[in-house]
Amino acid sequence: MIEKNIILENIDPVVFYGLNNSNILLFKSLFPKLRIAARGHVIKVIGEESQIPEFEEIIHRAERYCSEYNLLNEEVILDFVKGKKPAEVKQNNLIIHGVGGKSILARTENQQKLVKAFDENDLLFAIGPAGSGKTYTAIALAVRALKNKEVKKIILSRPAVEAGEKLGFLPGDMKEKIDPYLQPLYDALEDMIPAAKLKEHLENKVIQIAPLAFMRGRTLNDAVIILDEAQNTTMHQIKMFLTRMGLNAKMIITGDITQIDLPPAQTSGLIHAMNVLKNVPGISKTEFTQKDIVRHKLVRQIVDAYGKYEEKKSENN
Repeated sequence: MIEKNIILENIDPVVFYGLNNSNILLFKSLFPKLRIAARGHVIKVIGEESQIPEFEEIIHRAERYCSEYNLLNEEVILDFVKGKKPAEVKQNNLIIHGVGGKSILARTENQQKLVKAFDENDLLFAIGPAGSGKTYTAIALAVRALKNKEVKKIILSRPAVEAGEKLGFLPGDMKEKIDPYLQPLYDALEDMIPAAKLKEHLENKVIQIAPLAFMRGRTLNDAVIILDEAQNTTMHQIKMFLTRMGLNAKMIITGDITQIDLPPAQTSGLIHAMNVLKNVPGISKTEFTQKDIVRHKLVRQIVDAYGKYEEKKSENN
């Protein structure tokens, strides 16, 4: 009898083991001569030396499947044990598989353009209205790059500029004051990375979410760096952010130039940066429109109505 520890490196154990450890119980029933115990990222197996290699190979195949699809179920495990290849989930414009195997897709033409631009450029501007999927697509691309080990970390940032509120008047310490501004970034990540794995990434700083002011003085290597709501940066702030870019890094700058919360006399850093950098090679700009809005159907109509109102207001002035 020998004992072996099998380390699961690239998956969330909660997903791999199944609800109430259902997948582990299935493995135990399929390999009755082995003693199997799972805890954390380690599966301990005790048995005859001749039986363990087959079990280990099936575990690693299941691990690779779970890493790819964020999903593992009885049907897939039985396929591996029978030596069959589980059916592949093929979808057009798939970026990654999110939590529970959810397909994260580039649903619109401009989302697909952003995916293509990410493969071809190191600095991307994604501009468009609320709900057009620019930030969600950008974060999905960052998660894909991390899963594929193209980068070592993801850095997400937003300027803490408020529509009608001041941070100082909000309750709590600095983290509690800032977190509401960063919540949309957490929401997207929670769709794409299982909870335990996301918590681990945040604790180990593999994924970092911080206000723009915290970027000063850093050099960001081996990372996908996303600046969201960039229309609310000043010219000085966005220049500071852009010059943080290090080796093997990609930056995605997202924003909506129709929703600027800066004081009226202040120029948006996003608009200024796009003008200054428009002829620099290696930089791409994708412009999203109302047609890209993938939230509730009313969101598109609301954005359209406000656009018409602003046009009429400008004509009257």
